[in-house]
Formats: sequence, structure tokens, C-alpha cells
Amino acid sequence: MSLSTPPSFINPFTHRPWMHQNGAAAPAGGGGQGLKGIIAGGITGGIEICITFPTEYVKTQLQLDEKGAAKKYDGIIDCAKKTIKSHGFFGLYRGLSVLLYGSIPKSAVRFGAFETFKGMVVQPDGSLSPANRLLCGLGAGVCEAIFAVTPMETVKVKFINDQRSAKPRFKGFFHGVGIIVKEQGIGGVYKGVTATIMKQGSNQAIRFFVMESLKDMYKGNDKSRRVPKWLVGIFGAVAGAASVFGNTPLDVVKTRMQGLEAGKYKNTLDCAVQIWKHEGAFAFYKGTVPRLGRVCLDVAITFMIYDSFMDLFNKIWV
Repeated sequence: MSLSTPPSFINPFTHRPWMHQNGAAAPAGGGGQGLKGIIAGGITGGIEICITFPTEYVKTQLQLDEKGAAKKYDGIIDCAKKTIKSHGFFGLYRGLSVLLYGSIPKSAVRFGAFETFKGMVVQPDGSLSPANRLLCGLGAGVCEAIFAVTPMETVKVKFINDQRSAKPRFKGFFHGVGIIVKEQGIGGVYKGVTATIMKQGSNQAIRFFVMESLKDMYKGNDKSRRVPKWLVGIFGAVAGAASVFGNTPLDVVKTRMQGLEAGKYKNTLDCAVQIWKHEGAFAFYKGTVPRLGRVCLDVAITFMIYDSFMDLFNKIWV
């Protein structure tokens, strides 16, 4: 690869310049690649959510479940069984529409931000230093938390939490959002923003760091070496597992801050203190198993499908 290749036109997932069908590097003006990334990310997000959402639902239910008389579930299987018995199989998909509506902007912000930050610090051969991998991933996570994830996740958690009540109030996405905004103002869909920034920032920092590091190890001295899609999936699963063990406590706090009973906590720190005081340290790892399954599958699918769509777009859309 020529040292004169503009860093901003290096594909962050293949570490190679964006190419035309004739093999030439893409000309100046990366807007087309950005649009491809938005579309590919949106499609990827929709497919991934439909596959993995039941595990996200169960994880959220277990994290909202408190000790004592209010406790409703004895574990993952018990939660799934009771949900299906009370609401049918599609009860496990309660709140799915919220994530579907938010998948395109979430993916656009995440991948767009990562590419932007990487373009600022990428090496001539398309690689990133370990510190820059963390920083680019962190920046991508913070951006997606502020602009997409917080409102989407807040509404999703409130929808799932609403189903726990004897008489659910939300009849659908827009009806539920209308009630939330009417009763709590626009801030009602922006609860837990601090915890979400911490969660998403650490999530993407860990995931992109692990993914980029594993790809670098595989490529060795040949930075143009293509990583097989199946191996991208394995790398993604490893990156997802690392992020789960690294930030599940933040995810638990975020979920509590976004639930319908968030009012009993003064702020994110108070929420964490109360969980520690009344439920113990292990409460910070509630829902780890279902989250582990969902996230590993999520990240593996995301990187595999995104990479595949970008390869396809680069062949047919020049």
C-alpha cells in the first residue's frame, strides 16, 4: 500500500484501502463509504436484534428483579417459562420495536465515529497502536451513548418493566413513548445517560481493542491479508465476552436507572451504593449468563454481517 494513501479511506475492518472493482484505491471524497456504512450497519443491526433479542429480554428482567417478596424469577429458564406462559412466545420480544427503530442511527453513529477517530490516528499501513484502539473505541461508544443508545435503551427498559405490572399501560411503541414524555418530559427517555456513557464507552473500547488486536495478530507482517468471515465471527465473540465481564456492573446500574422505579435512586452513584448495600456485590453481575450469550452472538454477527455487506457494496456500488 502506498504511503500516500489518505488515512481516512482505510477500511477499519480490513485494514486495506477502500477499493473500486478495478482494484484502484477510492478517489478523494469518502461520503459514499460513509453512506454504505450507515446502510450496512442498519441492516446488520436489524438482523442481529431479531436473532438475539429474547436473551436481552430475559437479561433485563433478571436485572430488574430484586430480592425479597418482590422477587419473581428463580433464573433464566424460569423467567423464560413464566413469560411464555403469561404472554406467549412473542412475549420474549416485548420492546423489540424500540431497538429496531434505533438500530440504524445506533450503528451509523458507532461505525461512523470509529472511522472518523481512526482516520485521525491511523498509521500509514492501516494499523492502530494499542492506546489508539482503546481511544477510538471509547470515542465511538460515547458518541453512540449520547446520540442513540440512551433514549432507545430507556424506552426499551420501561417497556419490559411495564410488562411486569399486573395491568400493563403501554399498548405500543408510540403510545408508550407518548405516556413517558407526557408524565416525565423529554428527560423521561433520557434516564441513565451517565451510566450509559460509561457502559457504551467501555463496551466499544474493549470490543474494538480486542477485535483490532486479534486481526493484527492474524495478519502478522502482511497487513493486506484478508481475515476469513468465520474467523471475524470468532474474534467478535471473544471481543463480546471480554466486554461482558468488563462492564456488566455498569449495565446493571444502567438498567436500574432506566427502569420504572428509577425515582428511588438519587443518581447513578446512589443506585450503585444501594445495590451494594442491600443486595451485595453479586447483584452487579445479575443477568451475566444471558447477557454473555446475547453479546457474544451479537458482536460476532455484527462484525461478520457488516464486513460482508461492505464487501458487497464495494463490488456493486462504486
